[in-house]
Amino acid sequence: MRNTAKITTAVLAAGALTLGLSACGSDKDSASDTSGPLVVAASPTPHAEILNYVKDNLAKKAGLDLEVKEFTDYVTPNTATEDGSVGANYFQTQPYLDDFNKKNGTHIVSVVDVHLEPLGLYSHKVKKADDLKSGATVAVPNDTVNEGRALQLLAANGIIGLKDGVGTAATPADITKNPKNLEFKELEAAQTPRSLDDVDAAVVNGNYAIEADLKPAEDALVLESAKGNPNSNLLAVKEGHEDDPRVKRLAKLLNSPEVKKFIEDKYDGAVLPSF
Repeated sequence: MRNTAKITTAVLAAGALTLGLSACGSDKDSASDTSGPLVVAASPTPHAEILNYVKDNLAKKAGLDLEVKEFTDYVTPNTATEDGSVGANYFQTQPYLDDFNKKNGTHIVSVVDVHLEPLGLYSHKVKKADDLKSGATVAVPNDTVNEGRALQLLAANGIIGLKDGVGTAATPADITKNPKNLEFKELEAAQTPRSLDDVDAAVVNGNYAIEADLKPAEDALVLESAKGNPNSNLLAVKEGHEDDPRVKRLAKLLNSPEVKKFIEDKYDGAVLPSF
């Protein structure tokens, strides 16, 4: 369908790193060799789809040789960018990137915001959030930023209460009000949509919702607002590579009117342009 190399990685960081490096070993110098193709690590949906639109429709005219590599976890794209296996990545938000750099000693920096994927609460068992029964189990992503973001979504809709100021660092321990006595099941983000038959509801990242054929604008019990949202997905590189002419060309294309129209037409509100 597209000239991408799909990499299936393990959930654990160590496994993800091993697989990512073995898969990308031949591209070890891709970040420093600006004469070669720009190799970009991306989540399959919508990131790789957007990049492949750029590759197939805009890159040649802009003089950009673009190669897209797909990863299914939230660890390997950053470790591969840090060690030079890929030249850039496109899969994450600024809060997640800041947390990842802090915890892993990496030096990844943002280049440009591209889109927002609204986080949503979904269920196969109830039609409204108010219908969740006492003691219901809710799955949430287990990484620091996305778990905090999920809990903030629930708090914004009056489902729980949280301590003031916890932001995206929130965990279930920071819940101050839980009128339905909800129980929280922490899962790797990619597993949350697959858990919907086993839990009463799940908070699912937008890209994984799309992959699971969920329609955020229609299926979510509650959905993140795009207004004033700091969680735009961004193009990122290792610090020092921001001025790579290939990166500059890609950043310009990702913020082009053509890409904005592609996002709006293809995703019908499930993905929103951030430019």
